[in-house]
Amino acid sequence: MEQLNWQRSSFSEDSADYIEIASEGDLVYLRESNNPELVVTTTRTKLNAWILGAKDGEFDHFVGL
Repeated sequence: MEQLNWQRSSFSEDSADYIEIASEGDLVYLRESNNPELVVTTTRTKLNAWILGAKDGEFDHFVGL
């Protein structure tokens, strides 16, 4: 995991707590900045399905939008 190029959203600004994402091949890794040892792994296909659902508003009830 050390060699991965972790990226965070520009919307995170200077917040100490944010989510980072990295990829290698077909795998995508997600972690929180305040607990970088805990990494969630998924595939590009699964993440793409989730992002499309988020864009369509399927998860808005989790954030009170």
